[in-house]
Amino acid sequence: MAETNGNGQAPQPPKMSILAQFIRDLSFENILSQKGVSGEVQPDVQVQVNLDAKKRTAENQYEVVMKLKVESKAKSTGDMLFLLELDYAGVFSIENVPEDQLHPFLLIECPRMLFPFVRRIVSDVSRDGGFPPLNLETIDFLALYRNEIARRQAAQQDTQAPA
Repeated sequence: MAETNGNGQAPQPPKMSILAQFIRDLSFENILSQKGVSGEVQPDVQVQVNLDAKKRTAENQYEVVMKLKVESKAKSTGDMLFLLELDYAGVFSIENVPEDQLHPFLLIECPRMLFPFVRRIVSDVSRDGGFPPLNLETIDFLALYRNEIARRQAAQQDTQAPA
């Protein structure tokens, strides 16, 4: 027998649509070319990802922003090669997601939809900056979400602990 949602109807499956996606902010600093370094350089690449989500004024619409910071340094000297900062946003229409599941949905499922576009932008910008195209590895947004929740809980416990 099928479950019902209390009024005799089966619950509706979650529905998500991407209404828009765009670069909100993009910065690429080509430090290597400014210094005039030549020769082969082995890069050490560090990637930081932050996510932000907020409700928009229209019903069932949310904006999710993926903030990426990519630092590439020379392995041998630690000198900065380039710095790329990207804020990439998506506007989503989301329906049939219970309120208690909306936060993880916005910070896990929505970034998964945006990531292929972010990967392409990073690859194109690094290539256009004179470097080999940087192909970002797939990001585990579920693990990222769980780590952030654990970090917040730990921080909350630290502030509540007696001095």
